[in-house]
Amino acid sequence: MDSALLVPLALAFGVVIGAALTAVFVASAHRGQRAVAVVSTAVPDGVDQVIEALESAGVVLDPSNTVVKASPGALAFGLVWNQALVHPELVTIVDRVRRYGEPITQELELARGPFGDANIYLFVRAARLGARYILLLAEDRTESYRLDDVRRDFVANISHELKTPIGAVGLLAEALQAASNEPDQVRRFAKRLTKEADRLARITQEIIELSRLQAADALTSPTVVEIDHVVAKAVDQNRVAAESSRVTIVSGGDASAEVYGDEPLLAVALHNLIANAIQYSPKGSRVGVGVNNTDGIVEIAVTDQGIGIPDDELDRVFERFFRIDPARSRHTGGSGLGLSIVKHVVQNHGGDIRVWSQPGKGSTFTIRLPEASHAAAASLKEA
Repeated sequence: MDSALLVPLALAFGVVIGAALTAVFVASAHRGQRAVAVVSTAVPDGVDQVIEALESAGVVLDPSNTVVKASPGALAFGLVWNQALVHPELVTIVDRVRRYGEPITQELELARGPFGDANIYLFVRAARLGARYILLLAEDRTESYRLDDVRRDFVANISHELKTPIGAVGLLAEALQAASNEPDQVRRFAKRLTKEADRLARITQEIIELSRLQAADALTSPTVVEIDHVVAKAVDQNRVAAESSRVTIVSGGDASAEVYGDEPLLAVALHNLIANAIQYSPKGSRVGVGVNNTDGIVEIAVTDQGIGIPDDELDRVFERFFRIDPARSRHTGGSGLGLSIVKHVVQNHGGDIRVWSQPGKGSTFTIRLPEASHAAAASLKEA
């Protein structure tokens, strides 16, 4: 929403409130009673529909700072939990508006979730909504803050990583030309050329996907996501690879967990974790996928019995193009971008990802996401 529209929107809400109060006064006068201002505790007709239609974050608060209405955007950004504002910075702005009566406009950097390390940048506008309520509007400015860094990273990633398969394609093409009279050599070089071309296409697609995740908020249309659907989809996508590697995938846990977000993106993130677990696991081993929902936190853990990760590399596994075993990654065509994509998907959902590993015994990657509260989830489903 353009910031120039915020003031008219707030004034429009004020007119709705004012009209309701005027009707109360007139009715009292006609009955010959003393006119008193009776304020309804419910949000006036029309306000609910406007808040639900907002693409950005919109919140209406009563005098006790209880959230009486929140837009889907406010829920997706993690600004509201159990009918209260999550961030103290927003509460401070609301209190200042209530105390001094003047609208406040401010840019804030806030935590994306209750335990993740990702931040969002919001352009916040707060104003009175009649005599009783406070209207808080927030527009996401995260993309503009991150765009320059993403562009630099994108160029650096391309120059660093694509030169290897591009160089290989050129050399193989020359070898094909030199061996044009040797059918066996032509077939061998052609097979390698196809493999390098596939690797080049895969790296290019993953760089584009990673840049998209970093460049913009992927949750433009958040929905309530059932985690058991995400797990089933990710496991099914890895079934063929697991069978060919003779690795058994076992899943279980809390089947009723729900979060806000984008189901296809979450499925991609979990797919990458399971694919990594299969890739680094010995034949005949197991990969477990478990879901736990406790104290408002939904955890999805992927555990393998593979080669493990050295302690000095644990902090680097989510870096772009980092490979635990470069030789194995080259053999399987791994780009080193899978875990970085997982990290950014999880951060865009207001969560974090943790890793535990012991060399020679295996690893456990755990995605942690805020649970969708029942009341807010119902509101989002109706929107």
